[in-house]
Amino acid sequence: MTPAPSQTGETFARAETLWDLGRLYADLASAKREKLTPTEKEHLRGLLLGLGPKEIAKELCKGVGGVRVALCSLYRYLEALGDLPEGKINSRTVIHTLEEAGYKLARSGSPVAPPPLPARTQLSADTQTVGMQQSATQQPSGSKQSPALRERSRVVISHGNQEGSLGFAQQLHDRLQAVGHHVSILEESHRSPDWLPHLDAVLEQCDYFVLLLAPQSAASEMVTEAVRRAREAYDAHPNHKPMLLPVRVGFSLALPLNHNLRGYLHGFQQWEWRSPLDTPMLVQTLLTLLAEAQPLSAKTTTQALPTSFTAVEDPDAPPLPVAEPELPWGQVNLVSAFYVERSPIEARCYETIVKPGALIRIKAPRQMGKTSLMSRILYHGEQQNYVTLPLSFQLADRAVFADLDKFLRWFCASVGLGLQLPNKLKDYWDDIFGSKVNCKAYFEQYLLREMDCPLVLGLDEVDRVFEHRHIAEDFFGLLRAWHEEAKNRAVWQKLRLVVVHSTEVYVPLDSNQSPFNVGLPIELPEFSPEHVHDLATRHGLSWRSSHIQQLMTLVGGHPYLVRVALYHIAKQDMTLEQLLHTAPTEAGPYSDHLRRHLWNLEQYPALAAALAKAVATIEPVRLEASQAFKLHSMGLVHLNGNNVTLRYELYRQYFRDRLLAA
Repeated sequence: MTPAPSQTGETFARAETLWDLGRLYADLASAKREKLTPTEKEHLRGLLLGLGPKEIAKELCKGVGGVRVALCSLYRYLEALGDLPEGKINSRTVIHTLEEAGYKLARSGSPVAPPPLPARTQLSADTQTVGMQQSATQQPSGSKQSPALRERSRVVISHGNQEGSLGFAQQLHDRLQAVGHHVSILEESHRSPDWLPHLDAVLEQCDYFVLLLAPQSAASEMVTEAVRRAREAYDAHPNHKPMLLPVRVGFSLALPLNHNLRGYLHGFQQWEWRSPLDTPMLVQTLLTLLAEAQPLSAKTTTQALPTSFTAVEDPDAPPLPVAEPELPWGQVNLVSAFYVERSPIEARCYETIVKPGALIRIKAPRQMGKTSLMSRILYHGEQQNYVTLPLSFQLADRAVFADLDKFLRWFCASVGLGLQLPNKLKDYWDDIFGSKVNCKAYFEQYLLREMDCPLVLGLDEVDRVFEHRHIAEDFFGLLRAWHEEAKNRAVWQKLRLVVVHSTEVYVPLDSNQSPFNVGLPIELPEFSPEHVHDLATRHGLSWRSSHIQQLMTLVGGHPYLVRVALYHIAKQDMTLEQLLHTAPTEAGPYSDHLRRHLWNLEQYPALAAALAKAVATIEPVRLEASQAFKLHSMGLVHLNGNNVTLRYELYRQYFRDRLLAA
């Protein structure tokens, strides 16, 4: 099990043991031995048992490959703890840091491949060089090829059209192809606008999907969509294919991914490429993974882990007036200098969450800051010594939504897992009473009863539930009933709910069952001119009101679109004038955002035709009520009574060329 926070100091004290293991592993590699001697087995077993889990010690008996996996897993574990700040640290932050570092993944026995053992001054230069040469030059032996290699793997590489990833993608392509694998680069195999259908066809056929994530591609909506589809293909395939192999290119593993990417890549090993010096070892690591691959097991689980909250020395300190620009890629970190409060929303949420049985429901179009607000509400709860648990429904496998019973079991088990409580579903689940009664009993008689303080449960990405109406009506009716129970019963007053969803998904629910007519409703507005001016100042830009007006004429106060503009201008990638000129083009910084909207519209021709009417004029346009509502939910139009107007000039210029071309 993951060490308790009280054991952290002891683990730090024994960190040097890892490097003893590293030296021994390097000796084994330089001697090209595939087996450990009995003495070495006992030595390594003793060292790792001293650090903790018996499962790691068992890995050592599997040979050099097992040693490598164990060492690198432990390295990630210790390195992550070493990055935590000094002083008081919340125990949940420590526990989640360990899980995110891959320690839990290594323990689970999932098929992973290790990153190269990092260099350290205590290791001699000769030892480092020998180990690196071994990793870079050793080729899979023809006499020992696994069935996976004999049959050849089908590998697709995606570089996201990022310049920093192109060279590594080509080298990886050439090396994998040289040993007989069938390899293609996604962006070079299909260039037409209808690339998503092509992607689906590719994912059906490939065994491995190598995803090269540069900072820009990690922020890309289309890359996120591609990863979502790859994850769904993996979950749906009977043998779980394609296996996702994410490699961060010039993008530290210590940096958080956006909320959705983190969910889609949950459970998959990630690597880091920092410079061409890393290429030989990383290429060899992936070659070894393909050569030694075991048959992919269909028995996998996707479990919801808590979202990481960064521990800081003074979380209440105001942000610096100017900070190093951050590329927007999802949830704004708790300590980011670029989070903009939209008063009085945050204050109202903080006031509400401390009330018994509170329910806050946050809705807005995509990229408006919903998850960032939720994280701050949960952090405020943590400061009140509440237990907080974020739960993203993006982490649920497709099979979880097969029926209500399976979904509610997953929900209960996921909350219990996040609270680090044993799974006792068998003790509380009785078919006689039905799923909703069983779920209520599990919370009331077990999860909440175990709590000696309030529990703040943040339910993010509930859009996934909306897609399954046979589940949504019952589930949201259940949440509403719990909220009502809190008016009379102390046990339910412990539960505080924050429900977050995008307005882009709509499922009609009975008004008496939906939780969206109870609690505190929060609909996030756009930034005001004052917000944009403040944000520009934080980026080090001395803008006049005319500059603010020019930008807001183009993209309004959309938080994501504004931050993208300020990021590129502050980094001197372009001037404001250049941004205004290139924004609605495929070469501009919004091309990814715009293509995703276009792709969504292409799935619904009637909506595309309705939007074309709004694009064609600057006057308000009357549309069918359902079409107006859906376009408003997508964030493309404003509602003006029974009419609509286009939301931003950016959309008018982009869609005018595409929807009115005929």
